[in-house]
Amino acid sequence: MSASETEASEYHSKDFNWETLRQEIENDPSLNYHLLPFPSPQQEEHHSRDSIKAWQKFHIQHSSGKFFKERRYLLKEFPELVSCEDGCKVLEVGCGNGSTALPILRGNEKIILYACDCSNETLERAKEFVAASNVISVEHRFHPFYCDFVTTGFPKWLACDYCREMFALKGQNYLSDIREKRTHETDICCVGGVDFITLIFTLSAVPLQTMPTAIRECFSVLKPGGLLLFRDYGLYDMTMLRFKPEQRVRFREYMRSDGTRSYFFCPDNVRNLFICAGFIELEIEYCCVKSVNRRNGKSMQRVWVHDEHVSSLHIAYGDRFFAYQNIDKLTYLCKFCIPFDSWNKLQEIAEGPCLSLCVPVSASNFM
Repeated sequence: MSASETEASEYHSKDFNWETLRQEIENDPSLNYHLLPFPSPQQEEHHSRDSIKAWQKFHIQHSSGKFFKERRYLLKEFPELVSCEDGCKVLEVGCGNGSTALPILRGNEKIILYACDCSNETLERAKEFVAASNVISVEHRFHPFYCDFVTTGFPKWLACDYCREMFALKGQNYLSDIREKRTHETDICCVGGVDFITLIFTLSAVPLQTMPTAIRECFSVLKPGGLLLFRDYGLYDMTMLRFKPEQRVRFREYMRSDGTRSYFFCPDNVRNLFICAGFIELEIEYCCVKSVNRRNGKSMQRVWVHDEHVSSLHIAYGDRFFAYQNIDKLTYLCKFCIPFDSWNKLQEIAEGPCLSLCVPVSASNFM
């Protein structure tokens, strides 16, 4: 097995039970301060701006790119990125030096990737990193741009006001039979929104009080039926346990000595954040990985939250569309995921228990 395959399999595995870890942590008096309620937060008008500056300095300090490894496990965790169709548009939020962008571009030669970050210096490193990879047609498929999406939102060229309004209307009225009259050519003023959004170790760096705004902004540029793919630090990850009491800034939120922040999620608060923004949950779970430090041989218990949410109830297959309430990942039949040979095969599955609440609707609603 190659080094990349080994790394992918390690990150995809479940090496220990999170509930067992929780009991160990909560019964350890030396770690009790992580569990204590946090006093009323102080005024934080400048915290979002200070956080951005801190991350800019961080990336300048680590501009060589050696600090971040290419996330080769990504396509194994999110296989939808491999199976999506020609011209599929992906938005990577918080691209850093390109460690997430590169495996996506390498794994699917048909994908168009838009990648944003709040640091121009970091974007330059990402461009260099990706350009040096010799990935096929990368210069035409990789589009990095500066954006502080929490403060200013995503640019209108990504999804204009008209597109965002249409996305919202389709999400609310997916059973309508009225054909939409297209009076707006999205290609003229914007790219028409995206099919996937990746939030990979990005949201934890956003101050807690601005996370709802960040998720709503992601929802606004994601096409109906599009997927948001999320992975971030989980509760009781080893990096959380290393923080000292004075580094707590909120409950489960910490500040490093360089001013960068990190929040540690549990599935419930991830679920609440996304559902309140309008998303529908497909999958959410702890990913528990035991790794070994090569320098000192010590075992490390890493905890991440792995999550997939869909922007609406629109499921597409050819010119047939389904809207249903009981969504199961294995039967999520969007055009990016599971190809089926015939309409008869789709009807067979539709009669199964997972799709018992299916309602056939006209394709004209979504064209």
